[in-house]
Amino acid sequence: MPRHAIANLTSPRECAAVLRAMGDETRLRILESLLLGEKCVTDLTQVLRCSQPHVSHHLRILREAGLVEGHRHGKQVCYRVEPTVQRALKNRSERVLNFGCCELRFPTSTLLTVQQKH
Repeated sequence: MPRHAIANLTSPRECAAVLRAMGDETRLRILESLLLGEKCVTDLTQVLRCSQPHVSHHLRILREAGLVEGHRHGKQVCYRVEPTVQRALKNRSERVLNFGCCELRFPTSTLLTVQQKH
């Protein structure tokens, strides 16, 4: 799947592809956690209390949708929210992603819960 200009998902097909990638609780939790900052796969397994293969599977789906990007840090792979997604954050205090076709809002209380699990 090609990477999208997240802030300009104007076609229903583009919007549906991104929404499909985010249509899973684990992927939403990963995205919420990465909105707080870059994390390696091992960090995410601890935060989410999931196995490494499970987390890696969901990260692949988010990466293919253009929502996150990964890079090697020694033997580990670390992930962060893709820069175009970061720019799509309309209001950092509210954590709103504006995709052009719709918005996804991460409540501050949810982000605080994710942060406290560290």
